[in-house]
Amino acid sequence: MTTPERFNISTLVDRNCLSGRAAKVAIYAGAEQVTYAELFARICAMGTALTTLGVRREQRVLLILDDSPDFPTVFLGAARIGAVPVPVNPALNIDDYRFFLADSYADVVVVESARYQHIRPVLDEVGVRAIVAGEPVDGALSLRALLGEHAGETSPVDTHAQDMGFWLYSSGSTGHPKGVVHSHGDLLVTCQTYADKVLGIRDDDITFSSTKLYHAYGMGNGMSFPYWAGGSSVLMRGRPKPESVLDTAEKFRPTIFFSVPTLYHAMLRSPGAAARDLSSVRLCASAAEPLPAGIWQRWKDRFGLTILDGIGSTEMLHIYCSNTETDLRPGSSGKAVPGYQVKLVGFDGGSVDVDEPGNLYAKGDSALDFYWHRREKTRQSLHGEWFFTGDRYTRDADGFYWYCGRADDMMKIGGLWVSPIEIENTLIDHPLVAEVAIVATSVDGLARIKAFVVLSETELPEREPSNVLAAQLQEWCKERLQRYQFPHFVEFLAELPKTATGKIQRYKLRDASL
Repeated sequence: MTTPERFNISTLVDRNCLSGRAAKVAIYAGAEQVTYAELFARICAMGTALTTLGVRREQRVLLILDDSPDFPTVFLGAARIGAVPVPVNPALNIDDYRFFLADSYADVVVVESARYQHIRPVLDEVGVRAIVAGEPVDGALSLRALLGEHAGETSPVDTHAQDMGFWLYSSGSTGHPKGVVHSHGDLLVTCQTYADKVLGIRDDDITFSSTKLYHAYGMGNGMSFPYWAGGSSVLMRGRPKPESVLDTAEKFRPTIFFSVPTLYHAMLRSPGAAARDLSSVRLCASAAEPLPAGIWQRWKDRFGLTILDGIGSTEMLHIYCSNTETDLRPGSSGKAVPGYQVKLVGFDGGSVDVDEPGNLYAKGDSALDFYWHRREKTRQSLHGEWFFTGDRYTRDADGFYWYCGRADDMMKIGGLWVSPIEIENTLIDHPLVAEVAIVATSVDGLARIKAFVVLSETELPEREPSNVLAAQLQEWCKERLQRYQFPHFVEFLAELPKTATGKIQRYKLRDASL
């Protein structure tokens, strides 16, 4: 793996124009198709437009954009002039955007026209200029018009690979999200490692990711990986619902499909799933949370497709530990991706034995530079070249890593460590359980296990929440796990709290149980 000393991430598109792919479709997005030549022109125009607006090197540009060709246009256009794109979730509340603007010092915001009026009050408060993507809106600059006015080639700024390239805000478990600062070269590292060594991505691949571009996982899947390989990507607007994701996959025929465990499970349970045609897909990938072996097997049985589950993070930019097609254990997070190292450290700081839980550390060249405005958090998380992930894992005798939970999710019941993941994976195999989260609760000062369960949409009488059904779920666990690994309490919910990327927010359930 080699990373050049000078590198600008926008040149991932240049290389395709220079290598004979200018007329190739880079993006499929609804009824729109964008070739590499057209994308290159938009990126150049965006860079010139931002320069004209006074945006300079390392100044931040906030992106409040859904998945469409506008996202890579703005992201790479900002990076081309040495500015720093900061993409955030376009479906948050106004206080979140107020924080992002104050924390990042962004002077320009590029926002979907449908969201402009929602955030306009805070833009007026801080005097930040807005560029509206989509239909023009009074009082704001039009992205479409700006691109038309500033047509022409723009040379990329000669950035160092270690120059500040972009930020991603991680969804914190408490308080405000953390601004994770990445360099230009970090995206290239993930292409040379996971995309190449695990996915084996090629120029004839078409990628489709249910996870959005503003998220680290989705950014690799739908932007940097296909552009680096000279392939194409499918971008889908709107919330990634099972039916719409499957419809999009059937229409655009991707060869590599990326999603998350919750959505894989939901797609399997969606009406008519058995008749869906995913024959174009050669490989599936999963991240965000560990994929239960039962879901992996049902997906394999239903579609004949292998899911490569792995673990990544915003801080490491993409997946650094993964299963591969030739080295795979369903239910595990696989082994370190070539180019990365992982290790387990005991709770006392010492080494751990086989199958003994420990704290997971990761090492690789795509790691964050630091957390913006979070010096203490940076010091707590970066230990020399190693990043403390906050996850707890075991490693088996064959070198596969198995998730136990977040460091603050592990429970000590009767003096024994209990992983919520083992119980969740067992309950998710019950035919009446659609989703489940396990947390610790306190009863008379003693730790007990509580299950929050979302039932499937079947019309069976036994589906109705009841004490009888709760007892059945408890017995289900007792029969399949150690006797102490069962939920003492079961509460039925209509839905579980989740982050925008689909991770279950166990801390909210845990706080509600105390």
